[in-house]
Amino acid sequence: MKLPPLKTLPAFETVARLNSFSRAAEELNLTQSAISHQIRALEDSLGEALFIRAGRKLSLTEAGEQFLDAVAPALAQIERAASRLRGSSDERLRLAVPSSLAVCWLIPRLPQFQRQHPEIDLELEMLSDMPQMSDRIADCFLTVRYAQRGYQSRRLYVEQLFAICSRQYWQQMQKRLKEDGLIENEEPRTIHPEWLLRFRLLSAASLFDQPGEDWRRWFEAAGSELPKSTRLHHFSHMLLAHEAARHDQGIALANDYMIDTAADPDLERLPVPSMNTGDEFHLAYKTSRRNEPAIRALDGWLQEQAARSGW
Repeated sequence: MKLPPLKTLPAFETVARLNSFSRAAEELNLTQSAISHQIRALEDSLGEALFIRAGRKLSLTEAGEQFLDAVAPALAQIERAASRLRGSSDERLRLAVPSSLAVCWLIPRLPQFQRQHPEIDLELEMLSDMPQMSDRIADCFLTVRYAQRGYQSRRLYVEQLFAICSRQYWQQMQKRLKEDGLIENEEPRTIHPEWLLRFRLLSAASLFDQPGEDWRRWFEAAGSELPKSTRLHHFSHMLLAHEAARHDQGIALANDYMIDTAADPDLERLPVPSMNTGDEFHLAYKTSRRNEPAIRALDGWLQEQAARSGW
């Protein structure tokens, strides 16, 4: 068995993860010169350049990327095995999650997970997009891009979009609909989707990466059509549209993990159809790690929380 110098591998993984020789030296409590020497020794042993150095900019070569993909999970597995043999009860688990799902749904529930599993140090990695899954990013992923070789997943949530507005705006809507002779005096159990066109619609471009696409698809799913002449009020993100709706500015589209109208004193879910976006959020992790206690604990807890949320 011809292995590279094993003591150089932690230095390589740390430099690659931090993208810095100086920060790696600080984390490993070594001098920057010692880190550089270990990287040179590893490159000499492999016969490949692992990093591209251009002034202050540091990046991995293609060979470095391939080597890191193999080394990083191996080192992590060795660390976990050593911790178990030492009798250490604490385990670190990195969970990558989209920012909106994390802020609106996951983080408020984390204290319960921490009480139930104090031995697990759960670290959140906030995602602005859905990257290819890798141990370099996280151990587990809450993602809509869950079908990847070497990974298995469990479905948590099928995304539905529904219309919301403030309770005060809903009262104004009912008053106008009564004046127009469309509803009786009592609060309606359902209203026609087309009636929403009489009011201000708030659109979030983040839903489908295109302004107005959220309402166009919603009306289409409801068996209607959004007229091209409709004037929408545009926002870059759902969070902004929801805040505008909360402040009586119109009707927005929301999903179950961002808005729970049953528990929100300010917002009303309108009695119109919801729309299935086609997105499914799954908890995904490497198949080879499916029996790790920390991952099994997180998987079970997330399934329980999803069920309690009515998903």
